Amino acid sequence: MQDAPVSTAGSPGYDAAASERSMLSARIRARALEVGFDAVGIAPVRPSDHAEAYARWIAAGMYGEMAYLAREDAVAKRADPALLVPGAKSAVVVAINYHVPDAEHDGRTAVDDPSRGVVARYARNDDYHEVLKERLIGLQDWINDTLVPVGGRAYVDTGAVLERELAQRAGLGWAGKSTMLIQPGRGTYYFLGVVLLDVELAYDEPFAADRCGTCSACVDACPTGALLGRDAAGAPVMDARRCISYLTIELRGPIPRELRPLMGNRVYGCDICQEVCPWNSFADMTSEAAFIPRAGLDGATLIELMAVTQEEFSRRFKNSPVKRTKRRGLLRNVAVALGNCGAPEAVPALARALHDEEPLVRGHAAWALGRIGTEPALEALRAHLAVEDDASVVSEIMASFEN
Repeated sequence: MQDAPVSTAGSPGYDAAASERSMLSARIRARALEVGFDAVGIAPVRPSDHAEAYARWIAAGMYGEMAYLAREDAVAKRADPALLVPGAKSAVVVAINYHVPDAEHDGRTAVDDPSRGVVARYARNDDYHEVLKERLIGLQDWINDTLVPVGGRAYVDTGAVLERELAQRAGLGWAGKSTMLIQPGRGTYYFLGVVLLDVELAYDEPFAADRCGTCSACVDACPTGALLGRDAAGAPVMDARRCISYLTIELRGPIPRELRPLMGNRVYGCDICQEVCPWNSFADMTSEAAFIPRAGLDGATLIELMAVTQEEFSRRFKNSPVKRTKRRGLLRNVAVALGNCGAPEAVPALARALHDEEPLVRGHAAWALGRIGTEPALEALRAHLAVEDDASVVSEIMASFEN
């Protein structure tokens, strides 16, 4: 039996529009890789398959203080991306690798040295929002100027977009039990970006398989129990209120006392679920210079960080994601890490922090001194109790005597 003849322009069965869409998609993919993205896929824009799961998550209050996730308009836009860009038909989804190995200090990485602060890999250099957004806008402009007039908008982790669902729909990977997108043979250390366009393109096959299988390494390793596995519909579930990334970045006030001992020395974000994921054994080091760690962001000592002034914070973390937590948030986190470290040599730095202008810093320094529990630590608490005028800090000091 002979194969059927291939249709060509002008012959029966030839679809000029489909051919044009395929050509546009091929050129967009090639251009995305050319400008520095490591992976690209294209998906149709349609209502979310996970809208009900997202609504259940919101109803359970698992978003914590991130009220922007629960706004009625934001929920509606995540359920239907066409509300973000009227007329949107296609989503170009890109990924860029940010993985870097942990630096060693005296033969140990910060992960293994409780006297040093661990900053999540993604935050050790320039703010990825700026890097990706500029590149995505450039890609959209190129499509408009070179291929076809388009309307649309680029998003990098700040709009009401379910990027990981679109990435799965675009064939890039699947949502693991960590809630992270896992790319086969590449792992999870990737930033995602999306361009919504009002033109129809040729689409990639969705990634249908769940290759986590019976592995529960991320769920088992999460020290605060934030990862809850999959729900009845198969969607991964995280209680953000218990996630170390949420606690160290998004939470603006005091960290719940019962969770502080579980945070170790993670002072900004957390990579634990990624560090234990078997798929990250394939992770390559990023080739993007903007994501190579800058000095002082990969394993700085906690005692050094505890002494950071506002001026130094502004200088040290300029253009860094760490600026999001502000100085008071970072020093709150550092104080918790010092308390977990428990080293008596941290007492002088924490005692000085009892006089910080920020009550949030003073309160967590008091908790840390109580955790260390040496006589000099307790004496610093007793001395400061006599002069402290903030009720929340007084409460922390009194509770610290019971640690």
